[in-house]
Amino acid sequence: MAPHTHHIALIIPALNEAESIGQQLAEVPPGLVAQTIVADNGSPDLTAEIAESAGAEVVREPHRGYGSACLAGLAQLRPDITAVLFLDADLSHAPQDIEKIVHAYEAGDWDLIVGSRVLGPAEPGSLTSVQRFGNWLTTRLIRWLWGASFTDLGPLRIVSREALRRMEMCDPDFGWTVEMQVKAARLGLRFTEIPVAYRRRKFGRSKVSGTINGSVRAGIKILWTVYRAWRETP
Repeated sequence: MAPHTHHIALIIPALNEAESIGQQLAEVPPGLVAQTIVADNGSPDLTAEIAESAGAEVVREPHRGYGSACLAGLAQLRPDITAVLFLDADLSHAPQDIEKIVHAYEAGDWDLIVGSRVLGPAEPGSLTSVQRFGNWLTTRLIRWLWGASFTDLGPLRIVSREALRRMEMCDPDFGWTVEMQVKAARLGLRFTEIPVAYRRRKFGRSKVSGTINGSVRAGIKILWTVYRAWRETP
């Protein structure tokens, strides 16, 4: 494997993932990233302690929200970091796909690469019909409004630090991923998708798709984020 040309940080937002965080960190291929940050989102369990014992830097963000955790992780980046890899803590992505998305970034000239669960194989029950419809609707809106082709809003993604600076990310919760993709489209950044597999959650319950309330709240916020970006587009 050719030496890395980028210094990549891994940020894992985590809330009550004590059962999976240790294994998730162990599944990250060695030598792939230069900095590993677990952004603990106020977990009352041992998520933070297990992550620290596994060698990760832990930043604690008590204000609940996926985006809040990601922003807290970004605030801890070392000066030498040039790109950021985002990964969920629930073991839904296989080690080979984590490695594949980094290698795709290294091999190309991209600002953003999104791992598409729609283009890749998904285990039965891992991607619900509600999630599939939400992905289809949102990515179709992005295509209509900005001419940008996406198929998924998946959490596994890598983005350059310069792109993050230009994006000025701010969403504190469910709108984080779509905010990033909409801003990439608005700013004319270089982006692509690669197919990734998606595995069923082994432990706990998803904060979004695990409940009807979570799914509805996430759907509303995602659509609101697209609408707000459209209103703000010059």
